[in-house]
Amino acid sequence: MVIASIDLKDGHVVQLKNGKDLVLERDDAASLIAEFDKYGEVAIIDLDQAMRNTDSKGNTANTALLKSLLRHGNVRVGGGIRDVKKARELISLGAEKVIIGSAAFLSEKDANGNVLNTEFLEDLVKAIGKQRIIISVDSIGEKIAVKGWKETIDVPLIEGARAAEKYCSELLFTNVEKEGCMQGTDIALCKKLREAVSCRVVVAGGVSSVEEIRELERAKCDVQLGMALYTGAVSLKDAFIGCLDFEKAGGMIPVIAQSTAGEVLMLGYANKEAFEKTFESGKLTFFSRTRNKLWTKGETSGNFLEVVRLRVDCDRDTVLATVKPRGETCHTGSWTCFNAEAMAKSNLERLYSIIEERFKNPRPGSYTATLDAKRVREKVMEEAEELTDDAESREDVIWEAADLIYFVSVLLYKEGVSWQDVYDELDRRHKEK
Repeated sequence: MVIASIDLKDGHVVQLKNGKDLVLERDDAASLIAEFDKYGEVAIIDLDQAMRNTDSKGNTANTALLKSLLRHGNVRVGGGIRDVKKARELISLGAEKVIIGSAAFLSEKDANGNVLNTEFLEDLVKAIGKQRIIISVDSIGEKIAVKGWKETIDVPLIEGARAAEKYCSELLFTNVEKEGCMQGTDIALCKKLREAVSCRVVVAGGVSSVEEIRELERAKCDVQLGMALYTGAVSLKDAFIGCLDFEKAGGMIPVIAQSTAGEVLMLGYANKEAFEKTFESGKLTFFSRTRNKLWTKGETSGNFLEVVRLRVDCDRDTVLATVKPRGETCHTGSWTCFNAEAMAKSNLERLYSIIEERFKNPRPGSYTATLDAKRVREKVMEEAEELTDDAESREDVIWEAADLIYFVSVLLYKEGVSWQDVYDELDRRHKEK
């Protein structure tokens, strides 16, 4: 599958040819990551950090922007990560994985023949775990490239890769000579690397067509794309659909719809045209086998499933769709197709969704819709006081806590804050400890 790349330099989103020459520059990182996240993982690379263009505190012109993007999807971060403290900080801020480049390698083999900075990598594995680590095995002339691709060390690509996989869950391979050139990558070298290691391999540098992405997919390599996306040579929609294994799935890919809270809502099947319409409309679309036609969930009832993101499984024959349900999912009137309404469990996300619906489509007599910003803050204070001062029995605590959570949810909605934002902050604090 495709990982979209956002490269940052001097506070801008850029694309460079051969890692040096500026080809394009733009300032819409937030909208880019919102779009990229629909299709898969996103890589954010701080080029200034990689080139050591930092201030006295180790920050770059990109630091604030990078931090603002970290919780907007399944994000991996790279560029000049040279110590455990920095890696831990990025994970605590929301990065799922960190990409380690030059810091993973020694400038020359040590007395024992090691090519890796094993002391650093062992400390890193202890601190954040092997599954969160990606090691870059960038090459020029099939030699490992380091220091922002300005130098190479006398270590062959395959030798460096085999040594590195002991300390990571995946390798990121950039063919530097092909980077940004839009002339295709070295498929034979990619296959050679793939056969040499057992961990996940992600290929970057020069990939310029869906056909090439498919060939790398067949070779069991994922692709990290930059220039091809920004120039329009490849669309993420076409790449996503092109990587699905329709043949294995018999022409129909099972699509599991789940809410942002993780509730499984329904299962349907989609062909290529259904995925095309899903991406075009933003609403989850299936192929109805009984009616033999495309079917957008909610087209009759109005209870659409608005797509947040799609993720494909490791075999490329099943898709998980994270959605925002607009009303009940099941034709029976139940929230989910997998149990009756009486069995449906309340949670904070579902409460938030109902509150959102009440404000967007007020119903006659809706109390929620009458709450303005001033009143809801007054109610939060009032309910907090009742919980702390008046609740004496267990039942009282439950009752008052439910009231407080309801009004806090309304306040969050009014301020444009989701419960996921709150979870993320709690997660950040946990990872800091």
